[in-house]
This record gives sequence, C-alpha cells and structure tokens, in this order.
Amino acid sequence: MNLFLKKIKSFDFYFAILLVLILLRAIFNAFIPLMDKTEARYGEIARIMAETNNWIVLQIDYGVPFWAKPPLSSWLSALSISVFGSGEFFVRLPYLFLSLIMIFLVCKFLPKESKNKLVPGLILMSLPEFFIHAGVVSTDVPLSFSIAIVFLSFWKWLNTGFNQKWIYLFFIGLGLGLLAKGPIALIITLPPLFFWFIRFKFSLNLLFRIEILFGIIIFSIIAIPWYYLVEVNSPGFIDYFLFGEHFRRFFDSQWSGDKYGFPKSQPIGIIWGFLIIFTIPWITYLILKVISNIKSIWNDKWRLFLLFWLVWTPLFFSPSKSLIHPYILPVMTPIALLISSWWEEMKNKNLYISLALIFPLLSFFLFIFGLGENLIKNNTDKFLIKKINVNETLFSFNEKSYSSQYYSAGKIKMIDKDALDSILEINKPFSILINNNDIKKIRNKDKFILLDKNTRKGIYRFSKINN
Repeated sequence: MNLFLKKIKSFDFYFAILLVLILLRAIFNAFIPLMDKTEARYGEIARIMAETNNWIVLQIDYGVPFWAKPPLSSWLSALSISVFGSGEFFVRLPYLFLSLIMIFLVCKFLPKESKNKLVPGLILMSLPEFFIHAGVVSTDVPLSFSIAIVFLSFWKWLNTGFNQKWIYLFFIGLGLGLLAKGPIALIITLPPLFFWFIRFKFSLNLLFRIEILFGIIIFSIIAIPWYYLVEVNSPGFIDYFLFGEHFRRFFDSQWSGDKYGFPKSQPIGIIWGFLIIFTIPWITYLILKVISNIKSIWNDKWRLFLLFWLVWTPLFFSPSKSLIHPYILPVMTPIALLISSWWEEMKNKNLYISLALIFPLLSFFLFIFGLGENLIKNNTDKFLIKKINVNETLFSFNEKSYSSQYYSAGKIKMIDKDALDSILEINKPFSILINNNDIKKIRNKDKFILLDKNTRKGIYRFSKINN
C-alpha cells in the first residue's frame, strides 16, 4: 500500500511540473507577438496562404514566391488560421500540438522496468531548446517531429518482429521531413541509422524486403508531388531550394544568392556550443554518464541507437558557419530518452529538475513583470500598428517588416522618398512607419504627428497641409 501511494505521489509530482511547463509555454504562445524576422515571416506566409487559398506556392508577399522552405509548417499555420483565426495562439497552435505529441511519444519509449513513465516528457519539455520552440512558428518543430517518427518507428520495426506498420510509418516520417525542411531530413536520419544497423550486424537483406519497396512508394507519394507542382507554378524553385539553400548556404555563410535570409556566419563548431547552452542542466549529467559508460553503451542497442541519433546532427553541422541554434532541436528527443534510461540510478534528481525549471520560470516572471517588454516591443511592429485604425491607409518608409505585414493583414505598402513626396502632393491623410534614423529625410515633418515609437521606428499620422 505504501509503495502504491509513493508511486501516485511521484506521478503527481512529475505530472504537475510537466503541466506547469506546458501551461507556461501556452501563455507565451498567446500573449507574445510574432517576432521579426523569422517567426513573423513564417506567420505572414501562412496568413497569405490562408487568405489566397494558394497552398502550392508559398508567398512572402502577395505575388512574391518564397522558395527558401517547403510548405509543411505553412500548411499547419494556415490551416489553424483558417479554422480559428489569426491570433498568435492559433498561429502557434500546431507547433505546441506537435510538441505535445513528441512528449507523449518519448513517454511511450521508456523501458518497462521504469517506475515513472512521465520522466522522458518532463525532461524533454524542460530542455531550454525544446521549451522555446514548443510554440514558435518555424520549420524546426515539424522537422523534429518528422525525425522523431523516423527514428522511433525504425527502432520499433527492428524490435517488434518487423511489423510492416512501423516501416510504413518510418517512410511517412521521411516524407513529412522532406515537406518540413527538405533533403536535410534524409541527411540527418539515414546515416546514423545505417551506422547503427551495421554496428549490430543486421543483415542487409532486411533492406530488400517487399515492405521497403512499398514504403518508398509511400514516401514518394507524400513528398514528390508538391516539389513538382511548385516548380511548374514557380519555375526556378528547385535550383534555388535544393542547390542554393542546401549546398551553397552550407558551405558559404555569406552566400550572395540568399533571397530572404540574413548572414549567419558563426565560428566553426559553434553547433556544439549551442547544444550545451540550450540543454543545460541535463547535458552535464548526460556527458558524464556517457563518458563513464562508453564501453557498455557500445554494446547496448538502445543507448547506442540514441547516441548515434544525438551525435550525428552536431557532427554534420560542425564544419558549417551558416547555422543557428534551432538546428539542434531534432536531438532533444534522444537527449531526453538517454537520460531517462539512467533515471532509476540517477542521484540528485530533484536538484536537476529544480535547475531545469530556472529558465522557464525566470522567463515567465520576466514576462509577467514586464522586464522584457522593451525587448519584445523593439522586435515587432504589432504595438505600433495597433495605434491606427484598421481602415487607414498605411505605408512603411523604405522597408517593411514581416510583423507589420502580418498585423496590418497585408495592407501596409512600402514606399521610398520619391513615392512619399508624390503622396504628399495628393494631400490626403495616411499613417506611416518610419525608422528613427530616416525621419530627417521626410519633407514637411511638422505635418507628421508621432503616435508611438520604439528604439527602432515610429508610427506617424500625416494630416492635410493647409493651402
């Protein structure tokens, strides 16, 4: 009886912490605006998709194709916008949902002898990188979800008597990965699986089973049609996306052909720094455990499977200078599962949990007390756009942000100095976003009434000039 009560108490403790983390992330999803440049960009692409019903060619502006990424994340957000509306929570809802599915999946892969099935989900959600992205509008969460499906279904296929449903799910995961972020899904899944396959001397004949052929057909049906259709409707996509985004960007951080992004030049090997920083404190335990158990891990199918999954991605990106920290998101799942495999023998469990809660709780308190308000306001135009009426004519001087496009529902128009001078001649009221450094370039500045500003730009209303 006492043992039963102890289990219930432990389950409630872990469940409560996991639930708090999920609720915190949901609160952030609801109240933090879409941030420039990345999140607002993908939000705007999805909003345009939902408005225009063009589900084939992604558009970064009306009639302007976006060739940098495949459509899965945009499909998910656009579908959510179509059903629920364009509020931040609903744009981000698919990513929170996929994150919850991944939490559920890792909990199902804990060894049978483990006493608490919530441990992997708790660790996963408390990893800073995973917590940050459990609601960020981007391509990284769908990619991580797809990769988790690939690895976990491959494991189940080899360890449940080659049940066909698992190998079919494996190819579904690969197909979704190709729609989430492109061929990179194949690059960071197939090599570690192959190395592990060879390490434990599985027969290569397994790769020629009839269900593999059917799986390739399933993969092709999922992944190929969109690539064909987008090239037909927007010629040039294949060359830019497959060769530009994957090869030229990888080897050249200053790639001049980049149409949409910005230089992301980093020191070689910085991916390992990202991995350590964004997985604290759990990574410290994992590193020490792997080092002290490397010989036994080499002969442990499950742990070596997870270690190959974990190590391959940072190894692959080590030579690249053109990367950002979300590239490590796909390896949060094996980190959580590896640590969970040693949970019963782990000392200072509560200390690690307490340290892991510092980042999400600190973020929440900073948000509640407004200590990060300026940082938020300076990275989105939402609050400036809110100062005008929805029916007002709205311009942006010399450039326009993705957040200004999103929060104006695409109504904002970019104009240069000559165009602005012509509009002034018409002498009709309008509002305009102007960078603080550019206000001195404006003619008749005394006729522009400042409505609000941040450290980057201000929103002004032009009143008629009395003749």
